[in-house]
Amino acid sequence: MQRREVLAGLLVTGGLMSWGLMGKAAHAYDVIITPNDPQLGDAISVMVKARNGASSPPTVIANGKEYPSFPLSDNRFRAFVPTSPLDTPGRIVIQVSGDEETRNLAVGLRNRSFRTQRITLRGSGSLGTDHEFDRVDAFKQLVSPERHWRGTLLRPSQGRVSSEYGVRRYYNGEFAENYYHRGVDYAAGTGTPVVAPAAGYIRLVGRVSDGFELHGNTVGIDHGQGLLSIMIHLSRIDVNEGDFVSAGQQVGAIGSTGASTGPHLHWGLYMNQVAVDPVPWRYNGFE
Repeated sequence: MQRREVLAGLLVTGGLMSWGLMGKAAHAYDVIITPNDPQLGDAISVMVKARNGASSPPTVIANGKEYPSFPLSDNRFRAFVPTSPLDTPGRIVIQVSGDEETRNLAVGLRNRSFRTQRITLRGSGSLGTDHEFDRVDAFKQLVSPERHWRGTLLRPSQGRVSSEYGVRRYYNGEFAENYYHRGVDYAAGTGTPVVAPAAGYIRLVGRVSDGFELHGNTVGIDHGQGLLSIMIHLSRIDVNEGDFVSAGQQVGAIGSTGASTGPHLHWGLYMNQVAVDPVPWRYNGFE
């Protein structure tokens, strides 16, 4: 192959090098990444448009891990790449492949400062049952194909924010490497309403009487396409597994069940099995 043919085959896509024929460039996926300057805890939206009208969802891989993509409208698909305080800041390499020319892109994941707490534990600290952990773990694995959420999410409680997402902890003077506060806490009086932040199916109902001694009375909502809400420490549960709830519908009430020091709601928001920061979903949202 002559030198000019080699150069013609080397394409620069999103700041990274990828190979392909110049004739295929017109059929490469269009990719939009949001936010374009993500920080730890963000869910990164990878929007893919197929130029040739491909109907098969593309494969989206970020730093070697594959994430599901789902169809939108106008030959577009989307996948979410979740991040957390446990990730290492720096470059995330995202590859989009399928029926069209493969795209390789990179986005920089910014560091972020999280508040720390120092906790002194007494006793064994072994609160929780196998039944409870198995049910919660199974719920967090759900990725259903139909999307029920639209735009921004609602605030699930009108209580004051008593603990924000991402708080790190020292236990008995030792830093907990794998711990971060996986949600937002809202403090309010026992019995204060808790509502669904978005529509979805109730896929988890757990009660203290069933062995939910750590989470307390718990409701898990499947909003679709990997987005899940878990609401814990409830005093009362107003829904049943299998129910479909609308955004803003009451699902329970604030309490102090489980491992809790006072009445509050813990709202955890999961995307593709990772607890992400709910705040951007409430104020910015995604299409």
